[in-house]
Amino acid sequence: MDETLLPARIGGRLRRLRTESGRSLASVAQELGVSSSALSQIENGVMKPSVQRLVELVGILGVPVSAIFDDVAVSVPRVDDDVTDVSEPLPGVLVATREADSPAQLGQGVTYRRLSPAPLPGVTWFESTYPPGASSSEDGSMLVHTGYESGHVVSGELVFEFAQGSVRLGPGDSLSFAASRPHRVVNDGEVVAVALWLTVEPSAAAEAEEA
Repeated sequence: MDETLLPARIGGRLRRLRTESGRSLASVAQELGVSSSALSQIENGVMKPSVQRLVELVGILGVPVSAIFDDVAVSVPRVDDDVTDVSEPLPGVLVATREADSPAQLGQGVTYRRLSPAPLPGVTWFESTYPPGASSSEDGSMLVHTGYESGHVVSGELVFEFAQGSVRLGPGDSLSFAASRPHRVVNDGEVVAVALWLTVEPSAAAEAEEA
């Protein structure tokens, strides 16, 4: 599959997560600071959410960003019934090929592509692609969410903005920080920038320390 994960598919999963949490469209829209109509357009695939809006939405619903790719109520890696880009050539061995993946396309042409063939409890491992001029938020707003993030720039350059200043990274450069620290990602260059991300949720980090 060479198509991106369609906005309708992202919206459908966000709608399912909202209804499963018992939240009404109006209450989530109010907390998000948008109209019910705008949220409905996102859920129906009419409007592509920005990275910032997506992070805010899943935060309100109490799930990780990886929820847009998979069902999150899993305890061990497995092939979900509705996932068609993952195979199991050997029992318990899951494989996803580059040709068969389906990255999620967000606002400004930003794409997220999950790198693990199946959900990993407490961990999100993905690739983000930022076209020239793209950012995680158009209005300059900062992202804030749970977990601890580690990013590695594969190609191009990305500027990571924080309240205290900014950090510019090029190919081969990496950074790590608590995701609760307000941050923003910007590609102010003239070429596409690609980065790999690992986000560990607090519960997973605590379990790793105990082990």
